[in-house]
Amino acid sequence: MARPAMLKLTRIVAGALIAVALLLGVFAVMLLRRPAPAPVASVKQTVFPVVVATRVLPAGKPIAADALRVQPLPINPNGAFADPSLVAGRVPAADIGADSPVLEEQLSSGLAERIEPGERAVAVRVEESNAVGNRLRPGNFVDVFFTLKRDGNMGSGGEIERTQARLLMSKVRVLAFGNATAAGDTSGDPNGMVRTAVLAVPVADVDRLTLAESSGRLVFALRNPKDAEVIDAAAFAPLPAVLKTATRAGDAAPSGDLTRAAAGVSLDALSGGAGNAAPRTPAAPHAAPPVTRVVNHAGSAGGVIEVIRGGRAETVAR
Repeated sequence: MARPAMLKLTRIVAGALIAVALLLGVFAVMLLRRPAPAPVASVKQTVFPVVVATRVLPAGKPIAADALRVQPLPINPNGAFADPSLVAGRVPAADIGADSPVLEEQLSSGLAERIEPGERAVAVRVEESNAVGNRLRPGNFVDVFFTLKRDGNMGSGGEIERTQARLLMSKVRVLAFGNATAAGDTSGDPNGMVRTAVLAVPVADVDRLTLAESSGRLVFALRNPKDAEVIDAAAFAPLPAVLKTATRAGDAAPSGDLTRAAAGVSLDALSGGAGNAAPRTPAAPHAAPPVTRVVNHAGSAGGVIEVIRGGRAETVAR
């Protein structure tokens, strides 16, 4: 009895194993028929267009357009540029290496960027009453007048023959006034009495402006920027320079505004006393006052006194 039972159990186990094998086979077939999973898409990296230098950009020299290119970078540095036209012509404050991004902080800025070639920024002190009542603003144009006052203690030998007031320069651009700049800072002197004005002055006129400020008094006259009238420099003879310049063959005068500025100008020339004023009349030699003597002629009738002044004698009865 035991043997048939064992045989029956073995058949049952074998059938179960065959059923499990069939199920596994069907599952395997189903897995093979499933489409392959799509590959995971790669994450696209974000890039930024940044202006970089194609070669070393030396400090103090304007950047040429061909020295720049736009390169995609994975980062966008602070102060970077995306358009080369915003960088071309700017001047680096320090050397910029090749293939390096050009940043705003590496370029010169402020008043230096607002000065045209051939100009210099000059600060002069002006009083409130001489600066349109402190109503000047950066970007205004002014005519600069100056006054020179003759010093009575200087005598006839002084540089200034007479007190005068003249137009020194016309249509001068105001870069800053007091603490007000083009950047929008309008804080001023709390006392409001004396302010500092920064002017964009042609380099050839810096000598005259500084000399007029130190020796006289400046007055700013505000003008309409649409008014194009300026001083006709050809109507005046050139002022004699302080230093003599070596003239080259064929040159009547030194060339270049910097050279003329280096030659300088004297107060006598600025005031019109050198070559423009009437010739001075030599002063007469200072004569000593006549000597007065009194001679008493006791022997004369009625008494007579003879007064001798210089070479002239007078007889006075007493």
